[in-house]
Amino acid sequence: MRNDPTTTSASGPDIDTLIAARLLALRQVQALSLADLAERSGVSKAMISKVERAQSSPTAVLLGRLAAGLGVPLAQLLTEDKEQPQRLRTRAEQEIWRDPKAGYLRRQVAERRGGGVELVEVELPRSAQVDYPRWSGKPYRQCLWMLEGALRVDYGDERFELSPGDCLDFGVDRPLAFKALGRTGCRYLLAASPQ
Repeated sequence: MRNDPTTTSASGPDIDTLIAARLLALRQVQALSLADLAERSGVSKAMISKVERAQSSPTAVLLGRLAAGLGVPLAQLLTEDKEQPQRLRTRAEQEIWRDPKAGYLRRQVAERRGGGVELVEVELPRSAQVDYPRWSGKPYRQCLWMLEGALRVDYGDERFELSPGDCLDFGVDRPLAFKALGRTGCRYLLAASPQ
């Protein structure tokens, strides 16, 4: 795994405040009450309220459930809306977020604009697992390119084990689980595009 000093502050008050604002805005745009989103996502109203008030640092699993309940890509909860996409996004400008429970690290390399491709670099610590439910909104495709370590991906009832250089294509139309295998963590790149 890479030793990158820019990843040391991947979570904390700033990202929690951003997530809180994005979650509230996305819920309000869809005219969903806390109860509506709780029913759709399987996350309690109390927890949604805590996240919206930046009183709780959500895990990747929790964010995945909320994004699925809203029918939006996870990136929409982790990045700000920008009027004009940047042609160049330096590494220092790429948003990073660390799951406070699993240590999962997510770097938003490129944001999806106008139906384009989104690129996300993910690092999973040794033995970490992240589970996502089936998305309820507009489906999209993902292509995972394995960079370091070993990873197991459960896509519905299908199971895949990946090594560096392997590439897996899948959607968000089934529950997903990502688990780091072996003695070290793993790192991979996810490219997401409309289906």
